[in-house]
Amino acid sequence: MKADCHIHMLLDGVDWKAAIDRHRHSPDIAFIRRALNQYQAQGYTYLRDGGDRWGVGAAARKLAQEYGITYRTPLAPLCKKGHYGAFIGETYENLREYAALVQKNRQAGGDFIKIMISGLMDFNQAGVLTEEGFAAEEIRELIHIAHEEGFAVMAHCNGARTMEAAAAAGVESIEHGAYADRDALSAMVQCHTVWVPTLSTVANLRGTGRFPEREVAAIYENAAENIYRFAALSGSLAPGSDAGAWAVPHGADTEYSLLTEILGEKAETILAAGVASVMQKF
Repeated sequence: MKADCHIHMLLDGVDWKAAIDRHRHSPDIAFIRRALNQYQAQGYTYLRDGGDRWGVGAAARKLAQEYGITYRTPLAPLCKKGHYGAFIGETYENLREYAALVQKNRQAGGDFIKIMISGLMDFNQAGVLTEEGFAAEEIRELIHIAHEEGFAVMAHCNGARTMEAAAAAGVESIEHGAYADRDALSAMVQCHTVWVPTLSTVANLRGTGRFPEREVAAIYENAAENIYRFAALSGSLAPGSDAGAWAVPHGADTEYSLLTEILGEKAETILAAGVASVMQKF
């Protein structure tokens, strides 16, 4: 089974602002159908969306069955006001407001909850994040609230301590996971957390001139090394391209190729097990 466990149907891989404008008043069905057709042509049968507040993922979920694709979406990702994610998700200021948004997504038919608990990689400086992650106690409460409502949780999460805290709190999947260390990797293994490293978002920057090549190469090498170590610990890895992010088109096979290069002859078995875990949890 071929799967992409992290996409953004809202986005187009070229210009995120223009992409949002395309769907601002209502989902662009023609765009969604073209993307689904690309996934179908490449043999994908499972897609997991990272969410948006304009209903694009929800519209794609309705259409996906026509293409033989199982589609899962959290609806809007949930983001703390003043922190990363507000451009695409719904914001909250405190846990009471967060709990209300979890309930809102439940009533609207969300398949799971997506939380944003760290910043992004700074592609100009390897090893640096645009924003450090939340405190462990706050992460634990966010995940607990979603679990109490019967939801699995997908976490946008970078930085070793943030990854370790999310895994310890029982998060079902960690997305991106830049700059993990031995303790973070071990925590994910012990807690049966699926890691979706979205390598395409880094690899596809190479040779574009958008960011310093030396920094991009260092970021990629660090991610590749951690993926190899995680697999050696029998961690659960699933392919997710972050399709829609800059230079990551919908329906491409980049993520499978990158992970296969790192994991070698065991890649197919490892990734199939990871996809099965994602499908079971989400």
